[in-house]
Amino acid sequence: MKFFSPFIKRQGNGHEREVLITPEWAAERRHVMVEEQLRKRGVRDSRVLEAMEAVPRHDYLPAMYLAEAYEDHPVAIGHGQTISQPYIVAQMIEALELEGSERVLEIGTGSGYEAAVLARLAAHVYTIENQPELFRSATERLKRYGLNESITVVLGDGSLGYSPAAPYDAILVAAGAPAVPDSYIEQLNEGGRLVIPVGTLENQELRKMTKRDGNMYSQVLGQCRFVPLTGQRGWERR
Repeated sequence: MKFFSPFIKRQGNGHEREVLITPEWAAERRHVMVEEQLRKRGVRDSRVLEAMEAVPRHDYLPAMYLAEAYEDHPVAIGHGQTISQPYIVAQMIEALELEGSERVLEIGTGSGYEAAVLARLAAHVYTIENQPELFRSATERLKRYGLNESITVVLGDGSLGYSPAAPYDAILVAAGAPAVPDSYIEQLNEGGRLVIPVGTLENQELRKMTKRDGNMYSQVLGQCRFVPLTGQRGWERR
């Protein structure tokens, strides 16, 4: 089942042009995205590459942005939120080192795209969103795709994690935090991986943290800029 308009007008070099959105166009653009944006930049996990090529990213965007679905930049999804750049999505998911049996917590459901990719790589995904409108639209969209059995969407304060389903084998945070919330560490299994952007509102470093013997070991994956993590353990809403 496909959910997109056949034609989208798009700005290019100051001129408006039409892009024909078809299943063939989308499949070809996903393949190019994987080869040019992901594989060439060092994403090596074959399962991650296959999942990114399989999930129709354009179906998780507002109609006005469909033609930008597979381009090398984040795209707005409304309510001050974005769907991350494809490379960042792949980099973060690859760092989780998923093998297929894991319980994963995603902080920041957004449109549901990242959860859909994660669902192809893990046993079950819990994803939490604090924007009611995004929560409703993502829940409906994931249900249409038959993903409601493998993805649980929760409305709530993501900065607190989601204790009812803890502990998790992996936690992915799709928003920049001023510091790593203790709740994430507490809800992570021994040997679990946490991937989170940490820093200021303007710039963050993307960290991979692994829990060993109750301690957290951190590795910096690179610099990034995410929308802010809001809530009790995040930034105050502006």
